Amino acid sequence: MVILGALYFVLGFVTWVNGTLIPYFKIACELKTDLQSFLVATSFFIAYAAMAIPSSFVLKATGYKKGMAAGLVVMAIGAILFVPAAQGRNFNLFLTALFILGTGSALLQTAQNPYVSIIGPIDSAGSRISMMGICNKVAGILAGLIFGAIALKNTDTLVESLKTMDAVAKDGTLNELASRVIGPYTIIAVVLVALAIAIMFSNLPDIEDDGGEASPETKLASTKTSVFQFPHVLLGMLAIFLYVGVEVMAGDTIISYGISLGISIADARFFTQYTLGFMLVGYLVGIFAIPKYISQSAALKWCAILGVIFTVLAVSTNGYVSVFFIATLGLANSLMWPAIFPLGIDGLGRFTKIGAALLVMGIAGGAILPLIYGWLALKTSSQMAYVMMIPCYLYILYFAVKGYRAGKSA
Repeated sequence: MVILGALYFVLGFVTWVNGTLIPYFKIACELKTDLQSFLVATSFFIAYAAMAIPSSFVLKATGYKKGMAAGLVVMAIGAILFVPAAQGRNFNLFLTALFILGTGSALLQTAQNPYVSIIGPIDSAGSRISMMGICNKVAGILAGLIFGAIALKNTDTLVESLKTMDAVAKDGTLNELASRVIGPYTIIAVVLVALAIAIMFSNLPDIEDDGGEASPETKLASTKTSVFQFPHVLLGMLAIFLYVGVEVMAGDTIISYGISLGISIADARFFTQYTLGFMLVGYLVGIFAIPKYISQSAALKWCAILGVIFTVLAVSTNGYVSVFFIATLGLANSLMWPAIFPLGIDGLGRFTKIGAALLVMGIAGGAILPLIYGWLALKTSSQMAYVMMIPCYLYILYFAVKGYRAGKSA
């Protein structure tokens, strides 16, 4: 669990820094709209849709342990690609680097999430994943604080000064701004490689996921010929797609949303940390409450209801109050992954790896939904575009009440 916690920490650091990179790239690469800057999230998360199934085949060949190490090495390649991207201030190369980071993350997620779920009783998997979530979100908070201090330092003054600079001075200033990520991402690459080596030499065991004959659901799995014969997996995949989409929106668009309301970059750059802070509160509740006081499905149900309530409040209030309710969506989102993932792979037996890959593919929601939000924001407003979250939470509510049981009555 300590080793897995370290993996979740690294993954959280790399993932949640995107919220800071979105406004950073908009300035450094002279992007015209927020919609363009949201391609940062798209490039990272679309890799999950493209690479999750191939990742399951890699894991079948390598096992969980070597698969985790391989994912870390691929992520290191993406991190080091930030160096030439920053030197050339090339937004397309930055997006390529983010896609490679996402590819390594997809392999890592496809391995570590089912691993955490099946190393103990499935009913308490939500509690274990909540522990991992704390590692993930603490890393996200630190990433935002560190990169905010480095990449967005004095950017309010810088943006104003750019308006009066000549072409040569402006180019030099933007080159200096772009170079701010070279050192941090070089360090990240080194840490990722070191952690991959540590994983290979660790005593982390490879575990079997054929499921045995422990439950009626697992016995049912032995009669199946395809993972697509499990309806709850496909419904869970859609639930994760929508959940990750709204989670990324709450964490990665909140800075741009605050800026659109006239809040300074110096203040708005901390907003993602508030969202992650609320998620930490939810994870702490999950550790102590699941399954002793509340089941995974019940926790998911109440989180979905909170998501609807907080979204309505966010679009019906103004200024800092509205931003606050976007941040509280972190609380609503906190126990969704710890609940959806184990409910989605429950009873799959020998189909666990491919089932996990399908669920990981759902992470692509973080690529698609922020773009839809950006398009709606252009057509309406940054605030009203958040209305799209309501049907997402309503579907997750359906999965929590009924969808996770689909097909199991057979």
